[in-house]
Amino acid sequence: MGAGTTVGDRVRKDLSEISNKPNIPTTKTIVSASRKKIHRRSKKALISPVQKLFETCKKVFANGKSGAVPSQVHINMLRAVLDEIKPEDVDVSPKMPYFRSKSIGRPPVTYLHIYKCHSFSMGIFCLPPSGVIPLHNHPEMTVFSKLLFGTMHIKSYDWVADSPQPSSDTRLAKVKVDSDFTAPCDTSILYPADGGNMHCFTAITACAVLDVLGPPYSDPAGRHCTYYFDHPFSSFSVDGVEVGEEEKEEYEWLKEREEEPEDLTVTAMMYSGPIIKE
Repeated sequence: MGAGTTVGDRVRKDLSEISNKPNIPTTKTIVSASRKKIHRRSKKALISPVQKLFETCKKVFANGKSGAVPSQVHINMLRAVLDEIKPEDVDVSPKMPYFRSKSIGRPPVTYLHIYKCHSFSMGIFCLPPSGVIPLHNHPEMTVFSKLLFGTMHIKSYDWVADSPQPSSDTRLAKVKVDSDFTAPCDTSILYPADGGNMHCFTAITACAVLDVLGPPYSDPAGRHCTYYFDHPFSSFSVDGVEVGEEEKEEYEWLKEREEEPEDLTVTAMMYSGPIIKE
């Protein structure tokens, strides 16, 4: 407020000095105008990419209710912001210890917590080579995933609606994605009922994934994270499920795991990048 008052006094003084003179820019008015332009530019420069992401998420996920899918305008807005974010914007690098595996077997995954509220969460998954985030779901959630660096294999599924089930904990799913992705690449988006709501990440090289979930997981709200085993379509023979021979590879049976995978180790760490101002 003080800075604004000072600028206002200076402008009023400049105007009074030139009120009886021809309409010719003076050195003072040119300097004043230049200073105002610089001030506006500096204000824009103060907004970090992470702050911009935070502000955008507040708009996109303002509803905050389970299953509420943002409008296409808001989806495009958030995707555009994520597409522009680089590893250095969130202070991550392949040289960090999170991306080096020294253990035998499946290496641990590190989660850098950035922000979480009732309507959305932001965080970074750090996977060493061969690191895996097993097949899991995102109930009633819209999820944006931005691969910051590295090469990763992603396999995702959507449920086949109204399909007969071989058991209460096993359902038929259709493969949505089964491919390698290398940064830089487009931000991926999944929705409550399509887009690959169940997915698995496997790091081919060291990888960092910036995840935005809206709304986030919440046991009290009924948004539990469930892990699955995947089985080939031929594993079960179920009456009423007919799939052509050439299409069988597009479908698999997903069976709920009773517990989290024993070989999954996720270590939560606080994010150390640019600070977010709420």
